[in-house]
Amino acid sequence: MNLNKARIQLTKALVIATALIAGPAASETLDTDTLYLQHCAACHGTDRLGGMGPALLPDNLSRLKKADAEKVIRKGRPATQMIGYESILTDPQISALTEFMYQAPTHPLKWGEAEIRNSREVIHPEGALPDDPVFEADLMNLFLVVEIGDHHVTLLDGDSMEPIHRFPSRFALHGGPKYSPDGRYVYFGSRDGWITKYDIYNLKVVAEVRAGINMRNIAVSADGNYVMAANYLPHTLVLFDAANLDMLDLIPVDNDAGETSRVSAVYTAPPRGSFIAALKDIPEAWEITVENRKAKVRRMTTDTLLDDFFFDPGYQHLIGAARDGKHGVVIDLNTGKTTAELPLPGMPHLGSGITWEHEGRRVMATPHFRAGAISIIDMDTWDVIKTLDTEGPGFFMRSHENSRYAWADVFFGPNADKVHIIDKQTLEIVKTLQPEPGKVAAHVEFDRHGEKLLLSIWDDDGAIIVYDADTLEEEKRIPMKKPSGKYNVWNKINYEEGTSH
Repeated sequence: MNLNKARIQLTKALVIATALIAGPAASETLDTDTLYLQHCAACHGTDRLGGMGPALLPDNLSRLKKADAEKVIRKGRPATQMIGYESILTDPQISALTEFMYQAPTHPLKWGEAEIRNSREVIHPEGALPDDPVFEADLMNLFLVVEIGDHHVTLLDGDSMEPIHRFPSRFALHGGPKYSPDGRYVYFGSRDGWITKYDIYNLKVVAEVRAGINMRNIAVSADGNYVMAANYLPHTLVLFDAANLDMLDLIPVDNDAGETSRVSAVYTAPPRGSFIAALKDIPEAWEITVENRKAKVRRMTTDTLLDDFFFDPGYQHLIGAARDGKHGVVIDLNTGKTTAELPLPGMPHLGSGITWEHEGRRVMATPHFRAGAISIIDMDTWDVIKTLDTEGPGFFMRSHENSRYAWADVFFGPNADKVHIIDKQTLEIVKTLQPEPGKVAAHVEFDRHGEKLLLSIWDDDGAIIVYDADTLEEEKRIPMKKPSGKYNVWNKINYEEGTSH
């Protein structure tokens, strides 16, 4: 790994020296392909699929605005190998390279078994590191905080609410980290398809593998033996041995007619000992079990394309959001049949749905991407029993079994700096906070006891705010670089009803 970094640094130095000797006039005559090969390929790959740096493809860069991408080329990116090129390239060349990155490549993009296997690196094989943590804390009350501002992760002590360690991550983590059942290891997935296995006890990356070119998320089996990756590109699911990330199976995602599909997401269904996959382009949901270290697929057909999933606590039913953004469907996972339809007209974000007990019955609640509303649904009758009006479309909801409140952000629109607090028994919004006017406030996660919670100020000059879950009073702020998701070990490995799974 160090040799690879040294080679890249040497390549950069030679490129810079060559450009300086030749002078700006010589560089200006180069076409964009040649500029890319000279200045970008060493880190991002000659095929733009990424390497030391992220893939430079339109889908992979979808959340990075062109103006921000141009700024990175010009100024570089702190705490990474990315240098600034403003003294090496002219303004037209930087603009041309930016446009080039957002154009689909003309060459075919391939990432199959050989590429996956060749990408794997095992730094510390399973069992090679000590079993005792190198720090003292309640290991079940740790948080991992993803800081997307500079692609780092902070390990936070959930009792003292003090950082323990901060380490760099792959570019653009997505889908939330997933823990091993004992909480020792965490698996990160990046949009570029990288899976990183991290040993929390020893604060070290132990293995990495690249599962695809554009990956949506990963899931870890309930027994901790397997990791599965869901890809947009190529149209595949990939099964790995969790120990050292050996690839076990590559599953093409297609139907009997030969039509292929992107995979929206993959989830673990613990009581069923299986994975559930949401398909983007085929009206099917897949349940995948592992037999003899190979994937066995069970197909469930639907009448509509489903974009995202939610599950009841026993994983007997799948609730899917229809692509038309107007309704949802309920599928009995035992029979594979659709048993109900839900009127959900605002494109629900079911992946952030939560459940709780209300007047002796189980209800679920979900925010909506396209409507300022939260739908609350009776999970016995599948009736929408209440719709709460909010100050804008939301992205995340969170609660905890021990808390009387649910928290919902207003992620989209002019009121993104506000957060609603809902009384779970009266089903009313009882308070609206505005923690930092003008800055997005989003994504709550409770501690293992449901006594404290963390809220992100989603800004480069941002922070994690610690609240008392009962009094709703702010207790402290921890400065961070655009913190997004927070993930508590206990809540995640126990599938706490108030957090995403």
